[in-house]
Amino acid sequence: MAWSRKRMVLAALVGAVVAIVVTIVALNFVTSESEIEKSLEHRYGVQDPQFRRELGILLGPPIIDGNRVENFENGVEIFPAMLEAIRSARSTITFETYIYWSGDIGRRFADALSEQARRGVRVHVLIDWVGSQKMEEALLDRMVAAGVEVHRFHPLHWYHLTRMNNRTHRKLLVVDGRIGFTGGVGISDDWDGDAADPKHWRDSHYRLEGPAVAQMQAAFMDNWIKTTGKVLQGEAYFPALEPVGTALGQVFTSSPSGGGDSMQLMYLLSITAAEHTIDLSAAYFVPDALTRRALLAALERGVRLRIIVPGEYIDSQVTRRASRGDWGVLLRAGAKIHEFQPAMFHCKALIVDSQLVSVGSTNFDNRSFRLNDEANLNVYDPAFAAEIERVFEEDLARSRLVTYAAWARRPWHEKAVEKLSSIFASQM
Repeated sequence: MAWSRKRMVLAALVGAVVAIVVTIVALNFVTSESEIEKSLEHRYGVQDPQFRRELGILLGPPIIDGNRVENFENGVEIFPAMLEAIRSARSTITFETYIYWSGDIGRRFADALSEQARRGVRVHVLIDWVGSQKMEEALLDRMVAAGVEVHRFHPLHWYHLTRMNNRTHRKLLVVDGRIGFTGGVGISDDWDGDAADPKHWRDSHYRLEGPAVAQMQAAFMDNWIKTTGKVLQGEAYFPALEPVGTALGQVFTSSPSGGGDSMQLMYLLSITAAEHTIDLSAAYFVPDALTRRALLAALERGVRLRIIVPGEYIDSQVTRRASRGDWGVLLRAGAKIHEFQPAMFHCKALIVDSQLVSVGSTNFDNRSFRLNDEANLNVYDPAFAAEIERVFEEDLARSRLVTYAAWARRPWHEKAVEKLSSIFASQM
């Protein structure tokens, strides 16, 4: 009888542990907010003041004039520009990133940040706990010893267990509250070079100056306060910013803990407003049913839709398979989907009607729309749009068009894997 009771107690304990684990996993894959359920209607174009008015109200921060945005391509341009800005800092540096790995690039950034901290610059670094798993502790220790304030977002603690799937995917660097950077690059040797081979990723990053930099600083402060409980104040972080250009700009955030639908709403509003062209660079393209309906409605209105996605070289084959399984309906409707050939394609850019450009950390998938903390920069400027369209055309020239006939002829085993991968689409 005693042995029987022990087995019963053991079975009850095992059952309780399993129930707790299942509950924690379930809580990590759901959000507390209601999801957008109804497709939006085309009412006006992106040039209409009403479109900009609604984006400014629905997404939170207003669209501000007087900005200048500069585009950088691949690590060969991006890393020198970011390091130059860091070394130019006089008072403050705030830096948030998902990927920070060891290697030459990681050391160069650690050295530059440490040097500035030793000079008396207040340096605040927020890195994602999951995204920095390949980072040597020696790099962290070097920065901390120099006076850099470093924190990890949602580290592995019991009180974070229900939020372990919520990562900060934001890429934000702000220097002296006056110069900002955002885009797709992580701090890793994978992004170094010029995307000339499969070992070096293709990506873009953007330098922002002007009044909208304050919004980028606020985006950093959002997660800094959540992580540390500290509020960084004063002119060193939020100086008065005079107009330096002619671009309208807006930096906004999304997070499962607040404004979880902001990013998807921005994409839906922009796609629905399109009247002529949509060009989309998407490192991970796994649109849900609602977003696919918005894209199909744009095609029905006669909008030209072109999409560049990764080809053979990708860091997540599951995501690629889940994506490809749903291409048929878009290809039949006239969408042009191109697979980038030379290297892993990690760009994230939406261009609508040669007027609106949205760039930042957001991927075109549910993980970015619902599970991650993201930040994007919207730019309303025909000259900047023309520059990003030029870059898009260059990427297009190095990509392979996928026709509906070729997609339909793919082997049965690929279709089976795609079907299986689609089960996890809501978490990609």
